[in-house]
Amino acid sequence: QLQLVESGGGLVQPGGSLRLSCATSRFTLDDHAIGWFRQAPGKEREGVSCLSRSGITEIYAPSVKGRFTISRGNAKNTVFLQMNSLKPEDTGMYYCAADWKSHPTICEIDDSKAQYDYWGRGTQVTVSS
Repeated sequence: QLQLVESGGGLVQPGGSLRLSCATSRFTLDDHAIGWFRQAPGKEREGVSCLSRSGITEIYAPSVKGRFTISRGNAKNTVFLQMNSLKPEDTGMYYCAADWKSHPTICEIDDSKAQYDYWGRGTQVTVSS
């Protein structure tokens, strides 16, 4: 069973940056597609970004494109989400998810289509002055 642990969340002022990490201790993530999702209070979960197994495909939600970057760490068990120019509407619980069975060049952030096998418990991001 792959266990994912998110970290790096916190309170930040508008315009600030955070780097979220998604890590697993027992397995590698370099053979998994990784997705980042978020959920604000009272709202449905939404996809933020994903990275395909091969690393060829990166997808970003329009609301974060140009501000967020997904990447794999040098250690094969970590994936990052660099978040810059944060806005109050970025506030929410951020979750990472892993999918081992997708085509190497495909990943998904549409929650109705995504079929991630493993999910973390989330890390809270609050953007407020």
